[in-house]
Amino acid sequence: MKKVLTIALMVLVCVWTSAQKADDLALTPPMGWNSWNTFGTNINEHLVKDIADAFVDLGLKDAGFEYLVLDDGWMAMERDENYNLVADPVKFPNGMKSVVDYVHSKGLKFGIYNCAGSKTCAGYPGSRGFEYQDAKLYAEWGVDFLKYDWCNTENLNAKGAYQTMRDALHATGRPIIFSICEWGDNEPWKWGEEMGHMWRVTGDIINCWDCTVGHGTWSSLGVWPIIKLRKDIRKHTGPGHWNDFDMMEVGNGMTVAEDRVHFAMWSMLASPLIMGNDLRSASKETIEILTNKEVIEVNQDKLGIQAYCHSDEGDIEIWAKPLNDGEWAFAFINMSDKAIDLNHDWAWHPVKDDLSNRSLEVNNKVYKVRDLYSHKDLGLTKTKLKGTIGAHDVLMLRLIPTE
Repeated sequence: MKKVLTIALMVLVCVWTSAQKADDLALTPPMGWNSWNTFGTNINEHLVKDIADAFVDLGLKDAGFEYLVLDDGWMAMERDENYNLVADPVKFPNGMKSVVDYVHSKGLKFGIYNCAGSKTCAGYPGSRGFEYQDAKLYAEWGVDFLKYDWCNTENLNAKGAYQTMRDALHATGRPIIFSICEWGDNEPWKWGEEMGHMWRVTGDIINCWDCTVGHGTWSSLGVWPIIKLRKDIRKHTGPGHWNDFDMMEVGNGMTVAEDRVHFAMWSMLASPLIMGNDLRSASKETIEILTNKEVIEVNQDKLGIQAYCHSDEGDIEIWAKPLNDGEWAFAFINMSDKAIDLNHDWAWHPVKDDLSNRSLEVNNKVYKVRDLYSHKDLGLTKTKLKGTIGAHDVLMLRLIPTE
């Protein structure tokens, strides 16, 4: 009997220790769309199909966006008689598998939401105690991405709870991106690489440049409070494991200039690029920002190094990001409410990233300067960089070594 128990225990240990997140996923920051910022729980089958169609029709799929993620509110208020989650029969009369199949038919991937607690943040059934059952159901539907929230998690350990769902996803055998969403409260950047592919570093975003909106026990943060909230986390990001600065608010009410900054900074920070607007009514300017392949290439650079703030003196902040092949990306952001003239001498502003041990070698090399929003070459680094940056706008550059 002891021998049998010992063998059984060894098998369990082997299964436990072999569990891991899916390999070879999210080698660059995931790109997609999430329903929450604009629609909350007001989601349905027609919306999903419309958004999937928009991915293709508006050129977003061609630009690299691939994950369509349904957030909270997709399920019925109760599990069925077998304790399985059920799609809300009014919102999704043909069931979730039909919706997933439609998204896949467009050459896209499908993502879904649940929560580590007993209930989701909106009060629907959570996965606590049902992790393996829920993961199996998602795999049967063909889900490619799981966003896993942190509401109603009394007495749970964050790392342990996310490990349980990681192992449940692994047990299905289906490659599913695991998005950790516990708002940075338990410093997921320190343990998230082992558990998932991306992790939120802040609470929820809101569509403003620089504001904080209180909701009693928590607050929504604007673009710049999110950017500046965390210190010393850039060393934890890289291929297969990303600091997630939340879904984007591009197209949701800020100025076009502020949207340019927002998209530029999420790309510089190597954050997942998850859209949060209504694509069906998006303006031409919004789509031009979201489909800017030159900016997206910075986000998708295979080195996966998160930008750092090189200078924040005066009204202009300068952010720098080392890229592959000795190239660099820079974002000059006008933080003021009026246009500012720029007169930047590359030689007088040495740039070195201590994390990657990479330097901008302007004394030994000449770099071509490329404006990523105007899609124009601006000259070489051996001359001063001159121009005007509008209020709350950005000059985003790529520096390319010349022969």
